Amino acid sequence: MNISYKWLKEYVDFELSPQQVCDALTSTGLEVGALEEVQTVKGGLKGLYVGKVLTCDIHPNSDHLHVTTVDLGHEIPSQIVCGAPNVAVGQKVIVADLGCVLYDGDSEFVIKKSKLRGVESYGMICAEDEIGVGASHDGIIVLPEDAPVGQPAAEYYNLESDWLIEVDITPNRADALSHWGVARDLYAWLRSNGYETSLHRPDCLKFTVDNTEHPVDVVIENTEACKRYACVSITGCEVKESPEWLQNKLKVIGLRPINNIVDITNYIMMAYGQPLHCFDADMVTGNKIVVRTQPEGTKFITLDGVEHVLGAHDLSICNDKEPMCIAGIFGGKGSGTYETTHSVVLESAYFHPTWIRKSARRHGLSTDASFRFERGVDPNGIIYALKQAAIMCKELAGGQVSMEIKDVYPVPIENARARLEYDYVNTLIGKDISADTVKSICTSLEMEISAEDAAGIDLEIPAYRVDVQRPCDVVEDILRIYGYNNVEIPMQLKSCLVVKGDEDRKHCLADLVSEQLVGCGFNEILNNSITKATYYEKSAAYAVDECVKIMNPLSSDLNVMRQTLLFGGLESLEHNIKRRNANLKFFEFGNVYHFNPEKKNEENPIAAYSENHHMALWLTGKRVQGSWIHADEDTSYFELEAYIRNILSRIGMLEGMVVRKKSDNEIFSSGVALENRGGRKLVEMGCLSKNVLKAADIDMPVYYAELDWDALMKATVKNKVLYKEICKYPAVSRDLALLIDKNIEFAQIVEIARQTEKKLLKNVELFDVYEGKNLPESKKSYAVNFILQDETKTLNDKQIDVIMNKLITNLKNKLGAELR
Repeated sequence: MNISYKWLKEYVDFELSPQQVCDALTSTGLEVGALEEVQTVKGGLKGLYVGKVLTCDIHPNSDHLHVTTVDLGHEIPSQIVCGAPNVAVGQKVIVADLGCVLYDGDSEFVIKKSKLRGVESYGMICAEDEIGVGASHDGIIVLPEDAPVGQPAAEYYNLESDWLIEVDITPNRADALSHWGVARDLYAWLRSNGYETSLHRPDCLKFTVDNTEHPVDVVIENTEACKRYACVSITGCEVKESPEWLQNKLKVIGLRPINNIVDITNYIMMAYGQPLHCFDADMVTGNKIVVRTQPEGTKFITLDGVEHVLGAHDLSICNDKEPMCIAGIFGGKGSGTYETTHSVVLESAYFHPTWIRKSARRHGLSTDASFRFERGVDPNGIIYALKQAAIMCKELAGGQVSMEIKDVYPVPIENARARLEYDYVNTLIGKDISADTVKSICTSLEMEISAEDAAGIDLEIPAYRVDVQRPCDVVEDILRIYGYNNVEIPMQLKSCLVVKGDEDRKHCLADLVSEQLVGCGFNEILNNSITKATYYEKSAAYAVDECVKIMNPLSSDLNVMRQTLLFGGLESLEHNIKRRNANLKFFEFGNVYHFNPEKKNEENPIAAYSENHHMALWLTGKRVQGSWIHADEDTSYFELEAYIRNILSRIGMLEGMVVRKKSDNEIFSSGVALENRGGRKLVEMGCLSKNVLKAADIDMPVYYAELDWDALMKATVKNKVLYKEICKYPAVSRDLALLIDKNIEFAQIVEIARQTEKKLLKNVELFDVYEGKNLPESKKSYAVNFILQDETKTLNDKQIDVIMNKLITNLKNKLGAELR
């Protein structure tokens, strides 16, 4: 929100410098983002002077250029080549001297010594549009004869500077979206800090009804979306350029003047925060305005020529036949004011913020008016703004008020009420503040004290303060005016003992694992929890019906909560791969969300929703590349599994605590699932399928693992990671060459081995696989290594043979394995 320093002084009396005003506003919660000295003309006409044309000759090499000498008040006149047809000897003109910067929109150029058709030129004689004081380019500016030679153009045009204060308004402070709103807060701060001040704005005594020749009736059909609607007609208007003072006010805050009628509505909005709309009275057929929604599929063209399709959720302002405007957002084609307009109807209304916000998002429109209506305007400021606009229309456009104001307000919006206890104020702020100070700040913020006693006060809060509804909101208002810096930091630290809980453990282990992965060359990523539903529309593993949907999505790409971390990571991979950074290792911790339609319950609406903390890893590209000591090597599933094993080991998840199974998740071309003994899935990992990669626009293998971090924490809550000395007794290695069916997996062999010997079996590794010649078609050969070790003594051959024979027997009985 751009605020003019001088405009602000019209409403509140103060002698503070612009920087002091910025500091005061920031302390009240209206944080100032920037302070800039500005002029109504960009550049402030610096480097421009009044000059006198002493000579004017035809250019020797051009039939349309002139070579002039111009007196700028220097010792030596300046030679300037000019192409204007109206330049002549004796004229007083505006000259851009060497080094002057001229602006054309956002671009700028510097006046330098140059040669035009072989003749040197030391400046530029300017037209109106070239320096920003007008729009004409018919020729150079010719000044009156009494214009002083050498006078800076800024002095000649009485150009005054102002200070532009850029205030970063938070979404809850709709009341501060105007100069008057900011002035109210500044006034309260000035009073609280002992300054002599007053708050004032123009009255409406000049508003009179001149005749009743153009009455307009108003009907509100949708009273939920439109709480209040008022209008007045002005006839006999002359649509023309606004006076200089009004144009300057709008230019300073970054608005482009259009014509006097439109400029008046913009001025009122920026002054008092009430958006207005001005209709050409000829468009209001039947002299009737109807506020209603439209049938689905109604086509409507806005002022910018774009066609929109309206429906039952779009409020519109209609005449007796058709819509003229999308309420609170954008006017319709032909409904505005033009040079041919002679009568207008001014609209001032209060629309429900939710209706305006949804319509604006639905149609991709965002205007200064919708920005304010979405946050809530002052329902009690409707008539004041309308009267002020009517007064200005009479003064600046010569119009006449041709009807009594029509004000339709079916159900008045009541002011909020709150009971404020002094003890509550002091407890919440952390400092004892006197009752007089509390009452003074409340009244300076236009809160009315309806009752009071020794314990506290009853307050009636203005309707424009949509963010102040509860006692704690009032305390926040008191504190920001009183000053956060005035609350001393206590010298005594108060604390209590806390017990380290499961959440602390979860975050601690997450940090440890993160450090472990970063040490292995991973980068941590952080993606948005909100994603697009199209990722899940054709997925069986993550059904779109089980997505947690956003009720008011910002766009179709941000309309559901993610069910998996997969797709966000693929977006990160795709972004990097396309920028020739293909060797990637990513990990992410984040929440995933799930909706279970079967658990939907009206008595407990949140029962169907769940939120879980997950972790994911992505690997792609080369594991080793460009090394003199190692040949290039691609990443693989086995590298991914090694990282997962290290993670599980680090958090205390022992080998025997998980059951290894083949994953049936469609996202993998081949994958593995690790479950606990109860069947809950803890980890899924594998090589992503080509369909998933194609949808992500990735043409290289990606290995992915997703861990249910909450489930892992629960499974290991009683486990402790202990340190122990390396075993002093030797391990024994035994190999078996097993002939087994092709459908048998290595995981089954591991499972049987661990069931056979739980104490002495330390490791099982597959070191060779053979299929083909000399083997039956349905068979394959696995060469498996078993490591046995007793931590209390050295194993003898008899013990080893008993274990191995038992293992061979179990493999034969359960898998039909044979020794080769």
